[in-house]
Amino acid sequence: MTKEFSYKKFGKLEFSKSSSQDNSLTAIHDHIKVLFIPRNAIIQVDFQEIEMKTDTLLFINPHIILKPCETIDGQLMHFNRDFYCVEIHDHEVACDGILYNNVFEIPFINLNDAQSAEIQKIISEIQSELGNEDSSTEEMLRTLLKLIILKSTRIWKQQHQLADNTQQTDVQFLRKFSKLVEQHFKTLHTVADYADLLCITPKNLSKKISMVSQETPNGIIKNRIILESKRLLAHTIMNIKEIAYSLNYEDDAYFVRFFTKHTGISPSNFRKQFK
Repeated sequence: MTKEFSYKKFGKLEFSKSSSQDNSLTAIHDHIKVLFIPRNAIIQVDFQEIEMKTDTLLFINPHIILKPCETIDGQLMHFNRDFYCVEIHDHEVACDGILYNNVFEIPFINLNDAQSAEIQKIISEIQSELGNEDSSTEEMLRTLLKLIILKSTRIWKQQHQLADNTQQTDVQFLRKFSKLVEQHFKTLHTVADYADLLCITPKNLSKKISMVSQETPNGIIKNRIILESKRLLAHTIMNIKEIAYSLNYEDDAYFVRFFTKHTGISPSNFRKQFK
């Protein structure tokens, strides 16, 4: 079910292996998503298949490719930026917050039984509200959505030992670096490039990132380039030279070596394997 408020859209649908056959996910590919996945479900996020050990929330930007494998009873809420993500929303819980702007890891929120029950109650309220037609429906849906994002941000911080107020600067730096990588990975490939944008030295950048991630800045940048390469190989008809050029590699032979080194398979063989 999808509600439209002028140009603002919000909806909810079942996320399961059986329901994925009707192209409903394709129809909302450009929407931002919040996905509740029950424990033991198996889903594919981009090119990684993951089994849920607990009830889990997943926050998905439009560029992430999502597929239910062995999944039943998943609940997917989706919305466009006009519905939620305007400038007046608090930056930490908006669409450029840490849950939606995190190149360090897939933003899963593992839920304990109490947290899961609380989130499922909010999802039930969303389902009920989608059946209403009064003037307060739009704002109520936005409030319930924000409540899920707020609670999930708090859980994420606790799970990453970042709930303390003294560590908020680490969180903000994490968000800022994530956002820069997402904006510039196609053209800027070195740690020095991002250090310049952040007005710090490459050494200081590496030190700051090491406080909040096991991955190095260089690894984060390279992994984002590899992920985009895989998406283009799997979901477009661009040839390898065109893909290399789109990622700012003028020498396609260098790009092939780079991809093969980091994945263990050549771009052409990856495309054949995926197809």
